[in-house]
Amino acid sequence: MVEMKSAFPIVIAGPSGAGKTTLARAAAARDPRLRFSISDTSRPIRESEADGRDYRFVGEREFEERIREGRYAEWAKVHGDYYGTPRSEIEEGIARGEDVVLDIDVQGCEQVRAGYPETLAVFIVPPSLSVLEKRLRERRTEPEERIRTRLENARAELERKFEYDFIVVNDRLEDAIEAVLSIIRAERCRAARLRETAGAR
Repeated sequence: MVEMKSAFPIVIAGPSGAGKTTLARAAAARDPRLRFSISDTSRPIRESEADGRDYRFVGEREFEERIREGRYAEWAKVHGDYYGTPRSEIEEGIARGEDVVLDIDVQGCEQVRAGYPETLAVFIVPPSLSVLEKRLRERRTEPEERIRTRLENARAELERKFEYDFIVVNDRLEDAIEAVLSIIRAERCRAARLRETAGAR
């Protein structure tokens, strides 16, 4: 017989507007063995958001203090604001046997992989840059200057997509969700993640 050696972190990364948050949350909602990791951020809360559901909103000074204390598995300053994943989000989930889904950016993925080599990394790409721009503008949450910055960053991030274990094109949302779930299910069956146990054969 076989069983999983342990649960593992799953990074869902990609440029802003690619749909990584939607995909990560949808996957976690459909698979009871997945836990969605809530990140900390220093940016202001938006009207549609709730503290502790979308992010944990902390002040910039408090965030910097947590960085100094080594409390983040990954963190970055993106578009002028801090974002980070508390180590406790990963380690508490894994201790309960849950695969922990992290919705983070490209910078954060490197840090998580360095600290947790068993990490599965999935990169989300939009069908095209024009679709990405359309999605960013339809949010109506940011000024033109910040949208342009996000698009410039997206071009650089997309060049790194082949550094990941898997790439999913988010064209049709339902197809992309199923692709992410299929990758996770297949990864749980990878021989390197399994161990032999006593029992019938």
